[in-house]
Amino acid sequence: MKLVVGLGNIGKEYLNTRHNIGFSTIDKYLCNIKWSKHLYGSYYKNNNVIFLKPNTYMNLSGKSLKYFVDYFKIPIENILVIHDDLNLLLGSYKLKKDSSSGGHNGIKSIIDYLGTKEFLRLKIGINYVDNKNDSVNFVLGKFSKEELSKNVDKQPTYNNIIADFILGLSSEELMNKYN
Repeated sequence: MKLVVGLGNIGKEYLNTRHNIGFSTIDKYLCNIKWSKHLYGSYYKNNNVIFLKPNTYMNLSGKSLKYFVDYFKIPIENILVIHDDLNLLLGSYKLKKDSSSGGHNGIKSIIDYLGTKEFLRLKIGINYVDNKNDSVNFVLGKFSKEELSKNVDKQPTYNNIIADFILGLSSEELMNKYN
């Protein structure tokens, strides 16, 4: 069983915000599927893959992920987490495994709940170069039309990464192929 997790915050006020790029990446990959609802998140199960959008808000993402990992007995190496990254330029991405949270509270929560940082991450750049003192308002801010178009341009690459992960490429193979 594989688990693909997009991080974000629930609620209309967070729609199209930079912090919700994990949600939007999964939504675009799956197109118009019907999500099943659970106490800890919206999910879509297809064969041996579960797509998850936690509803525990970003800072408690680990609680949702831990529930699904335990319930479906998903090995850590079968997890891909998609999230925003303040330190990567908009339109860039990086696949990473076994690294710190980098100050991302959703990732910190996942590391705390899982007790490991060995899971694979697709970090998507949101281009935070100005005023590092206001990162909260920046990540919770909405993308401009220009910023959205840069993300749309990268979506085919994100789709390929997700598809190759599902097909069984290892973390190392994915990082070698896409980084």
